[in-house]
Amino acid sequence: MTEQTKQFTVKWGILATGGIATTFAKDLLTSPASRHVGDVNHDIVAAASSSSASRAQTFLDDIKAPSTAKAYGSYHELVKDPNVDIIYVATPHSHHFQNTMLCLNAGKNVLCEKAFTVNAEQARILVKTAEEKGVFLMEAVWTRYFPLSIKIRELVTSGKIGKVVRVAADLSFNLTTNDETGGKLNCPDENRMVNMDLAGGALLDLGIYSLTWIFQILYLCQEGEKEKPKVLAAIDKYYTGADENTSIILHWEKNRTVGIATTSLRVETQPDGQGSPASGPACRIMGTKGEIQVIGPLFRPEVYRIIMQGGEKGKVEEVICPIPKDPERDGKKGEEGWGHGMFWEADEAARCLRDGKKQSETLTWEESIVIMEVMDEVRKQGGLTYPSEIESTTYAEKSPLNGKS
Repeated sequence: MTEQTKQFTVKWGILATGGIATTFAKDLLTSPASRHVGDVNHDIVAAASSSSASRAQTFLDDIKAPSTAKAYGSYHELVKDPNVDIIYVATPHSHHFQNTMLCLNAGKNVLCEKAFTVNAEQARILVKTAEEKGVFLMEAVWTRYFPLSIKIRELVTSGKIGKVVRVAADLSFNLTTNDETGGKLNCPDENRMVNMDLAGGALLDLGIYSLTWIFQILYLCQEGEKEKPKVLAAIDKYYTGADENTSIILHWEKNRTVGIATTSLRVETQPDGQGSPASGPACRIMGTKGEIQVIGPLFRPEVYRIIMQGGEKGKVEEVICPIPKDPERDGKKGEEGWGHGMFWEADEAARCLRDGKKQSETLTWEESIVIMEVMDEVRKQGGLTYPSEIESTTYAEKSPLNGKS
């Protein structure tokens, strides 16, 4: 292997030790060769828990990280580690602004979980800070980097289904316990899905995926200067104040396109199980010459269909895009090998760092801000506000959201 073709290795620090951090970290530890990647590699060199170093060590042990990886008992220690190239922020939405600002101000590159922030102004400040510090920053919308998503965008831009006029997308989980209107959901009030202190609710947790599919087709695939959409929204609130049903119509007037994004905690996109085609597509990309259907779940799709206008009745081209697994890593119970699909966004971040880019062309800072602006407007129309501490646009290094220093 020549110097020019040598793998570029990125040294990761993991900020937080919850479920999504575990999944992402396990993906980082898979062999890139298992997904036919040869130009970048990943190394976990540190992880931090806001509670204790022992919790961080347990996390590292559980994911079978290298024995050299350091365990920190505070986020402040992690951001000061000179051996860390980039930090993955895996905390709840409510903490993203303060946690990411902590990293950026320490001069660290950041991959921050979606939703990017709680509001658009927070997102603007993150971008401004990244620019000032000269570091890389990316919202971790992993689905965008799936080969399936890339292929669908290529089909759209090539004109395969003509001019796209409408995209409809839904991601909903049924957490109801009975048919009572506004009745109790099957999760405790402190759960992140309904806890207002954690910016809980369907919109930021699930609706971001519905918006992702609409935006990556009707915004990202626009030619020239990007048009922002007009927004019409309706929200039903749970008794905790979180949104339990949210419906959004996005209108790109100049481009004459419409996006319909829905999300709910009361019904299920696929009642008979994720990945099942029985309930139809979770996303329909409708063009003048046909349509592309994405079988859910929208966050981790593996199947899409193409149906052409005027084609043979009932004829469908179905394309399966399985997520590769590394047979050398421990899989989920009953499964051989590990691979979830989050490694592709990590590969994108690694290539950006290698090439000296400060943002991803597949999800630019501008687009992340526009999506946050849309969600701000949705919340405004639905009367949805979060506690002032997590809506705050004032960075405080010693904020409780950043844990002990």
